Amino acid sequence: MLKGQIISNISNLYQVETENRIIECTPRGKIKQSEISPVVGDYVEIEVLENENNKGVICNILERSMYSKRPKMSNLTQIILVISLKSPKPDYLLLDKQLVYAEYLNIKPVICINKIDLGNEKQMQEIHEIYEKIGYTVINTNAKEKQGIENLKKILNNEITAFSGNSGVGKSTLINSLFKENKTEEGLISKKNQRGKNTTTSVTLYKIENGYIADTPGFSTFSVEEIESKNLSKYFIEFEKYLNNCEYADCKHEKEENCGIKKAVEEGNISLGRYERYLKIKAELKDKEEHKW
Repeated sequence: MLKGQIISNISNLYQVETENRIIECTPRGKIKQSEISPVVGDYVEIEVLENENNKGVICNILERSMYSKRPKMSNLTQIILVISLKSPKPDYLLLDKQLVYAEYLNIKPVICINKIDLGNEKQMQEIHEIYEKIGYTVINTNAKEKQGIENLKKILNNEITAFSGNSGVGKSTLINSLFKENKTEEGLISKKNQRGKNTTTSVTLYKIENGYIADTPGFSTFSVEEIESKNLSKYFIEFEKYLNNCEYADCKHEKEENCGIKKAVEEGNISLGRYERYLKIKAELKDKEEHKW
């Protein structure tokens, strides 16, 4: 039996990359009947049925280091969160949801500011200051002009990386720039509403030097509803060192008088914008919890 990794799934036909070739596989019956379905990123054991045509079946899904429901992927080690300075403008709420989700999945997030030629320097510096202060890596790119691509390539080394962000921010263009060829269909920005038209319809892993990168569907409907509202503060990682300053152990960091988080915001140690988005995400999660049934 051969071992390999699923690099794409189109209509339940799985491309499995082994040491020396790619085998097109379908899941064996026992896998179809189990609760776990194969996803891109899975390490699997396969049996080759047609050597000449490179056809086979997936016999076993090996243990996953992590699993993401949205998008459906496994064994990721890193997420590049792409935002653009303009066309579309930065969506900080989405960015913070993605950071929360990365922390929840225990995957390393990197923020990539793309289209730096279109925005203003002050806004770019603000993004750096807010997120680098927390401890996140922030890099700048202009994908169309190949600016910052070499720095991005270094970050991808020895990682299995997903690219995430609103449609139109330039994920596909970044991937094409990394490979110096059109690996993906480049997205088009709608002039009418300045929101990107999502052109990527399936998850695909592309090998790049000592790692893989994934082009994934757009995240316009990105959701963190797997996280319980009461646990949200754990994934705003800059909150951690101020939690012991809260008067109550079950402090919600909302209306309480002696709240370490609120005090840190007042003193400028936690970004006001990040705190406000924390409250907004928490309210969304609470609403979904209350109306779950």
